Amino acid sequence: MFEDKIIRIFPRRTNATPIDDNVVINRPPGLFDEAEKIDISVAFTYDLTIAENLFNQWRHVATTEIGGPALNKTEGEFVPGKYLKSGYVITSRGCPNRCWFCSVWKRQPVIKELQIKDGWNILDDNLLACSPGHIIKVFEMLKRQDHKPRFTGGLEAKLITKDIALKLKELKPESMYFAYDTPDDYEPLVNAGKILKDVGFGKSHDLMCYVLFGYKGDTLEKALQRMIEVIIAGFMPFAMRYRDKNGVYLTDRKYNLFQREWTRPEIVASNMKKIKGIK
Repeated sequence: MFEDKIIRIFPRRTNATPIDDNVVINRPPGLFDEAEKIDISVAFTYDLTIAENLFNQWRHVATTEIGGPALNKTEGEFVPGKYLKSGYVITSRGCPNRCWFCSVWKRQPVIKELQIKDGWNILDDNLLACSPGHIIKVFEMLKRQDHKPRFTGGLEAKLITKDIALKLKELKPESMYFAYDTPDDYEPLVNAGKILKDVGFGKSHDLMCYVLFGYKGDTLEKALQRMIEVIIAGFMPFAMRYRDKNGVYLTDRKYNLFQREWTRPEIVASNMKKIKGIK
């Protein structure tokens, strides 16, 4: 277990933020706050200004450091429950791909396999790019868990094989996320959909796909077409609106409604029924 004398501070709460007495969400120190060390963890570059303000407020309480993915500081082994909620787990870091919108490969261009800790929600940058032996060990770990596994970090479609698909089917995952970010992602997504369907997958809630939209040159018409293509490929789309490193959306307010329609499961399910009905 990590030290209980460390206060961990986060600029904002997300679904993955840990919940315990030593976690603070974007507030100045209080009268009774004491610690031997203060860790400020920043996931997003656009929260760095908030983190710097928190640093200036908390450095008077104890030695204070800022770290996290936003600063490319993700060294060392993963410690369950410390910077991510219990159940969330990272077994590897890095990605060999060079996607223009992603910073993962800039901080870790070569996959680094970590000690495998227990958890059920896999947040690896690119699990399937790991060695076969590591992947098998991760699957074996997931079989021991009381909760159905989730692959929220995303699985790369072009790395799906029938053997991998069969092993995933044995795990009976609650959900698996893939990605359709660039045009060359689509053909591998279609192929992965076929392989996964052949081994028994196909429910809308178990095959999910992140779809990037709202970047320079994108339009709502193009974004909608990608959502339709994802549905045709056998996946439930989940819209991921692009932000630059400062957290600024490059699109106007009319994209807000689109984002809402393609991120809320009940609305997405309704949209899917309509599209399948006219396909």
